[in-house]
Amino acid sequence: MFKLKSSLSAVVSLSLLSTATLFPSLAQAETSPSLTNSDPYKAIELKQETQTTAQNVTSVSQLSDVKPTDWAFTALQSLVERYGCIAGYPDRTYRGNQATSRYEFAAGLNACLDKINEIISAGLADKVSKEDLATLQKLQEEFASELATLRGRVDALDAKVSKLEAQQFSTTTKLRGEAIFGAVAASGGPTNDRSNVIFGDRVRLLFDTSFTGKDLLRTRFEFGNLLIGGNGTAGTIANTLGTNTSRVGFASGNAATANVANMNLLFYRFPAFDGKATFFAGPIAAPDDFFTQITPFASSGQGSISRFGRFDPFFRIGGTSTLIGVDYKFDDKVNLQVGYSAGSAATAAGDGGLFGGTTSIAAQFLFKIASNFDTSIAYANTYLPTGSLNTGLINSTSGVNSGESLGSASKSNLLSGNLVWRINPSITFSTSGTVIFVDTVTAGASQTFTTWIAGFNFPNLFTEGSNGAVLFGQPLKRNDASATPYHLELFYRYQLTKNISITPGVYWVFNPEGLSANQTATVGLLRTTFSF
Repeated sequence: MFKLKSSLSAVVSLSLLSTATLFPSLAQAETSPSLTNSDPYKAIELKQETQTTAQNVTSVSQLSDVKPTDWAFTALQSLVERYGCIAGYPDRTYRGNQATSRYEFAAGLNACLDKINEIISAGLADKVSKEDLATLQKLQEEFASELATLRGRVDALDAKVSKLEAQQFSTTTKLRGEAIFGAVAASGGPTNDRSNVIFGDRVRLLFDTSFTGKDLLRTRFEFGNLLIGGNGTAGTIANTLGTNTSRVGFASGNAATANVANMNLLFYRFPAFDGKATFFAGPIAAPDDFFTQITPFASSGQGSISRFGRFDPFFRIGGTSTLIGVDYKFDDKVNLQVGYSAGSAATAAGDGGLFGGTTSIAAQFLFKIASNFDTSIAYANTYLPTGSLNTGLINSTSGVNSGESLGSASKSNLLSGNLVWRINPSITFSTSGTVIFVDTVTAGASQTFTTWIAGFNFPNLFTEGSNGAVLFGQPLKRNDASATPYHLELFYRYQLTKNISITPGVYWVFNPEGLSANQTATVGLLRTTFSF
């Protein structure tokens, strides 16, 4: 075995000529001809960059461009076998003929010094000869200023990291965001002769914080001007066409707060009972923030382009804005979710809070029948002080045969079922159906509402990450409606890059609001989603 003495002595005499050939840390990054000895920080950046790409070797024979006939072969072999401070490029080349600066050489020398210090600290000092240590001392003296600069820089970085860790809110807070640009064109509907084109936006910023690694505190801020209001809200597609059934899936804000940031989601969840249960508390949260939606069309930025395509009424009935709940996992195939939600704001009569105004208790069973087959069954009992279901899916007050309001305080019982079947990696079928029984508190009036939808989703259609979809169903319908409304939707989401998708689509609503006299509503749009 060759001793380090020969290799280190060679380095002392030839360091200014060919140091990159002998020290591994110097040979991982391409060296710019313009790099000079007066640029220590550049050398540090190069060293830091190479640490992420260096491939350690255990034998010099693993380096394809190092031959036994090379003048530095024995020096390299000794460094590999005795100290393990040689590394190569990912393609197993060494590229030892590259030029290097004194600061880059110092970075490599520092790496070898650290390795030898580890050997000594492990009680293996006898593995390092006196001759080797003497040679190292000469190198340290020769490159004292460069080593001091490097170590000073590392100390400064450590101090900055410590300061950031001490001052940050949480060690695991992550920022995620989504920005949507939407161009929407619409015509038809109950207004018959009206049409409009709207261009707007919606932006969401999410802060996810974990204090234990298993819990989650989520805060979301949102602003936009694709207004969420339905019929009767100026500037909305629903108002243009005269029907809430035409609402788009990614609308946001209202006329008074258009493009004004507001916090619209705040909840905390944490596991208990060895992870069997997860508790949820959301002072600003809706049922769809807690209850699992198994449909592939639920996402407003990536899923269905219509509100009807995204939401089963179970997830929006009553328009509640605060929720507490528990999710219990019996096993890998069965989950039970139970939640209590309420409208947080008081009414003019002083109602509101957790036990006044709109209140709802709901439960959902989730069953994983097979690896490619998911189902859910849900129930909700809701008190409605105004008699309106407040789902936003049809008009609240449109007279007989349409609206979702009975005109006085009511109670509703909702039953809902969902099914998702991933037929193969390229085709997914999903369907859901809901029935709602509504009775006024003072008796005398009752109503039944029904809705269903079915659709095919085609993941990775044409390109990786893209998908197409076709949806058909019946929007929410009162049992005394004169006609049955239908919804047909087509869209294709093209994944332009990892963070950008473009979705053109169109949907039609036939017999909107359950009235045959209403003209078919047509909505076409182009949605561009930026996620980060």
